[in-house]
Amino acid sequence: MKKNAGTLDRSARVIVGLILITLAATGLFAPWGYAGIILVIVGAVGFCPFYPLLGINTCPMQSKAEPKK
Repeated sequence: MKKNAGTLDRSARVIVGLILITLAATGLFAPWGYAGIILVIVGAVGFCPFYPLLGINTCPMQSKAEPKK
């Protein structure tokens, strides 16, 4: 799996995921706890399975080193 989620995207997913898990643990949004778990996993791994389907990649492009002449 090639990473397709950038640093900002991954950080936002982990933060929102932890908030959802916390809210689910307190009983406020119990069903949304599962979505929080998925967000934390995707944020930790750096690969979102839906991004290739949608043609999205938030990872910064790595420049190829030019060969020396």
